[in-house]
Amino acid sequence: MGAEPMGLKGDDLGTPYLRFERRGPLAWCVVDRPGSRNALTSAMYFGVRRAVDLVNRDPELAALIITGTGDVFIPGGELRGDEPDRWLDFPDLLGLDSTPFEAIRRSPKPVVSAVNGIAQGGGLLIAMLSDVAVAGESVTVRAPELLRGIADTGYAAYLPAQIGIARARDMLLTGRVVTAREAESWGMFSRVVPDERVLAEAEEVAIQICRTAPQARLHLKRIINDNYGRVDRTTFDALLFNEEMREGGRAFAERRDPSWVPPHFRTGGRL
Repeated sequence: MGAEPMGLKGDDLGTPYLRFERRGPLAWCVVDRPGSRNALTSAMYFGVRRAVDLVNRDPELAALIITGTGDVFIPGGELRGDEPDRWLDFPDLLGLDSTPFEAIRRSPKPVVSAVNGIAQGGGLLIAMLSDVAVAGESVTVRAPELLRGIADTGYAAYLPAQIGIARARDMLLTGRVVTAREAESWGMFSRVVPDERVLAEAEEVAIQICRTAPQARLHLKRIINDNYGRVDRTTFDALLFNEEMREGGRAFAERRDPSWVPPHFRTGGRL
């Protein structure tokens, strides 16, 4: 696991918008930024990754459960430039080394997502790459990156392997909304339960996984996850913060269509 960042001690995740809670041998990472609908700042992305590392380093912890507050799990990253928890020494933490996706994918200890509400962008990737994702019946999911000017090569690698090429193209190229039941039938989630049962079901799933043999489980998980494609990090990094991504962020913040949308197809609002 990576070195602990300077200034972070104990269970501090580096941002006031994430809580690391110990409940016996289970740890919970709770996304709690209701004023921005749980949108992840760059520090929050890193904080989720750190939560995975904390669990794997601590012999008293057996598994991690990730969830959100209210009716939102994680809608993706903060696109309005509003990052009140920005680290002054690390102004940009959105590179793939700082995001939690691969840390979740390769975590020796179980990671379960309790998808309590809307899951989009990076939030949906976190759920998909968890060992098991439990979603509420009212949950909707979306991969709107191309509408924001983001070439998410992680989605390009993970989604076709998880739900098939045709469905991945449909989701990524249109940015369409998918219901929890559709997502379950496609393979994004393995369990959909009544909304009020999400947290309890996720906890039970984590306990069930913890009853399996750790070394055997780790190798089986590695073989299963090798079915994902290779993430093109070079392309992701090369296009991060390019003009399309900057325009996508401006359009989102200003609640308008991006400039690349042909005038005839503009909606007059946020895509």
